[in-house]
Amino acid sequence: MFGSKILEEVSAKISATIAESPAKDVEKNVKAMLGSAFNKMDLVTREEFDIQQQVLIKTRTKLAELEARLAKLEAPQENAAQAEEGAEAV
Repeated sequence: MFGSKILEEVSAKISATIAESPAKDVEKNVKAMLGSAFNKMDLVTREEFDIQQQVLIKTRTKLAELEARLAKLEAPQENAAQAEEGAEAV
């Protein structure tokens, strides 16, 4: 019983000493510097990145669909223009 109380006191003093040590200050400063650097870099969260990736995939799919549709719409006009050129050449 007496020994456990002494151990608790020693443990508390060691914890307090470590908490106030220069190493703890260095750790706090490094964390603050890293946090500041990351904020300046305009990083995005993984969730934001995944959302933008899905938007990009949908946009690419829609673009491919629109390009195919445009090609279908332009095909008759191109055929008519080629037929005219062929008739003029004769």
